[in-house]
Amino acid sequence: MSDPVKVLVTGAAGQIAYSLLYSIAKGDVFGEKQPISLVLLDIPPMMAVLDGVVMELQDCALPLLAEVIPTADEAAAFKDIDVALLVGAQPRRQGMERKDLLKANVKIFKSQGAALDAHAKKTVKVVVVGNPANTNALVISKFAPSIPKENFSCLTRLDQNRAQAQVASKLGISNENVQRTIIWGNHSSTQFPDLAHAVVHVNGKLMPAQEAIKDDNWVKNDFIQTVQTRGGAVIQARKLSSAMSAAKAICDHVRDWWFGTGERWVSMGIISKGDYGIQEGLMYSFPVQIGTDKVVQVVPGLTISDFAREKLDATQAELIEERDCAFSFLEA
Repeated sequence: MSDPVKVLVTGAAGQIAYSLLYSIAKGDVFGEKQPISLVLLDIPPMMAVLDGVVMELQDCALPLLAEVIPTADEAAAFKDIDVALLVGAQPRRQGMERKDLLKANVKIFKSQGAALDAHAKKTVKVVVVGNPANTNALVISKFAPSIPKENFSCLTRLDQNRAQAQVASKLGISNENVQRTIIWGNHSSTQFPDLAHAVVHVNGKLMPAQEAIKDDNWVKNDFIQTVQTRGGAVIQARKLSSAMSAAKAICDHVRDWWFGTGERWVSMGIISKGDYGIQEGLMYSFPVQIGTDKVVQVVPGLTISDFAREKLDATQAELIEERDCAFSFLEA
């Protein structure tokens, strides 16, 4: 057995973490032989609930779970961590405008960025889940300057999984037979779910997804709208936000970052280096491939149609507006 991987989960008393922690602790993310040290951070009013979560993890009697550390102290939480899964954030409440949400989360992620910078390993891998995920990730990276920008990401894998599932359902095939669905841009209703490069296995034959679907109106309208608004549809039906599917997507994101993707493409929010005309420094979702060295590379050379260009630029414009709004609060 190797030394434990130290994994921090914030918002650890919440419903996403409740689905996420078991998967991490039993080996679904870092492998069936990798011991795990779990650090669970939440706010002081949630400590009693968090104690119950700790009890349940203990009662699972998981062989890979070396220790569980519940805390409300950021310095203790970020100490020597290998992976930070930042699930907790200020939720958007009724009557709250997006700028109010940004203002509340700037404070949270500024503080966590400082703690990350001061206490975490410099090799730490950071995944921001709490919304607005792209801008929150950008803020925390700003306040952890000693951590390489390549070590920060935000979750758009849930959107990719949703897109993949919609195609599989449309064609009546299994999810594993859908590949290279792409999510560009923001984890919001402006994101662009793109099937232009997707491929599917149908009746033993590999073909472009759009050729198999044979419904351009569905591809350009119903499909995009369904993926963009899926989170809201879940809330309307469940009266709660996505938890099980979000937790599964976090596991997918981290496992691929840890072990590599091979020839597969996955969608991940990363700091733009200017690829595909996206402003450098934005936290933007791209199609990427990851090597066994954990280095993330944007898939190069994809043809971008006029239709796609408009969508890429629209979600970029929203991210620029969010960034400028959030940073204005930092300067106030």
